[in-house]
Amino acid sequence: MRSSSYYRPHNDKYCFSEILAIDTPRPRNPALYRLTKQLLRKYHKAVRPVHHWTEATMVYLDVFVHAVLDVDAQNQKLKTSIWYHEVWDDEFLSWNPSMFDEIREISLPLSDIWAPDIIINEFVDIEGSPDLPYVYVNSSGTIKNSKPIQVVSTCGLETYAFPFDTHNCSLTFSSVLHTVQDVDLAFLRSKEDMKHDKQEFLNDSEWELLSVSSTYNILQSSAGDFAQIRFNVVIRRRPLVYVVSLLIPSLFLMLVDLGSFYLPPTCRARIVFKTSVLVGYTVFRVNMSDEMPRSALSTPLIGVFFTVCMALLVISLFTSILLVRLLHDEWSIGQERPLLCLQGDTDADGPRVDPRAQLAGLAEPSICQEHQVQPGTLQEVWLELKSIGTYFQTWEQADQQEVKWLALLERFDRLLFQAYTIVLGLYTITLSSLWALWGSS
Repeated sequence: MRSSSYYRPHNDKYCFSEILAIDTPRPRNPALYRLTKQLLRKYHKAVRPVHHWTEATMVYLDVFVHAVLDVDAQNQKLKTSIWYHEVWDDEFLSWNPSMFDEIREISLPLSDIWAPDIIINEFVDIEGSPDLPYVYVNSSGTIKNSKPIQVVSTCGLETYAFPFDTHNCSLTFSSVLHTVQDVDLAFLRSKEDMKHDKQEFLNDSEWELLSVSSTYNILQSSAGDFAQIRFNVVIRRRPLVYVVSLLIPSLFLMLVDLGSFYLPPTCRARIVFKTSVLVGYTVFRVNMSDEMPRSALSTPLIGVFFTVCMALLVISLFTSILLVRLLHDEWSIGQERPLLCLQGDTDADGPRVDPRAQLAGLAEPSICQEHQVQPGTLQEVWLELKSIGTYFQTWEQADQQEVKWLALLERFDRLLFQAYTIVLGLYTITLSSLWALWGSS
């Protein structure tokens, strides 16, 4: 007896579990099991679920844009994450809730029932979309199928307004084989509710969702008429990061290059300065090419303006090099113009070379050699004075030619400065206008 009372707590626990197991009702045929078995027992998923084959199955569609994952301008692809909803009526999947413990909605495997063959016409790949195997069916036969989809679709992406670009990409849903007489499409919500609904959109990425407009149309083809619903997804880029990292530094670099025109064109320091600016342009252009989208159809305006300014810089640098080279040649020739005739020669019989003949490129003999006279005569003095006059006349002609070249190149440099100013002004006005249009959209 003591041993029996000693093990009483354990025996009470086991007895209590046995009592619960005995008292809990276990129906032999649960209502959910009976309902599912009854619905699928004679169901044929290969047959469109209508009693009269002339009646079309109406499929209601709805789309929620969840996020913009990637915009590939080079390959003209848009990757988005959407929530897709479709609802249709199955006349073979209805029941009386009072006969099945008031069950009004159940889940059934999608693979066991008929489903509309709705696809996205623009899709090129579906990545990372989870496979949800079940759908909800209510007692009236209405089926609700909801699933997230990562869609990689084709889209005409225009990047000329980068980084203030706005894109309109469409997602067209239609049946693959069923014509509008068999499967028709309709909107699950009103167009206005869908257009400005941004509750599901992740608003912390580079792209901003503006609207999702929708249209219904019938595509006529040789195979028949097909119902289509098109959702136009309008997105725009947030440009602040590109304004700070690209546009403002590019404006500063262009202003520095514009200030180099105030240096004298004949100054050699200007060549060094412009060469340094050209190196800065090159480095900045390489970094810019990594940030800007690449497209074979259009080129961003910022890239066009930057290339034009770089071309003007190269032309201005070439002009400065030409000026310095010209002045260097003239200075070298001037240094080789000594008055040899005035210096004389201790040997009266030896020939003397006239520098004026070297300057004018003449092959005639030296005047000093032809007119050798006795020193101290008036004729010698007159010949020497004539040589000096001819020398200064030739020097003056060379100076006039140099002045003409300098005036021409300086005029061309001023023309480059004006063109650079116009391009920089157009660049600033264009970017400001694009930013204003971006803000008003």
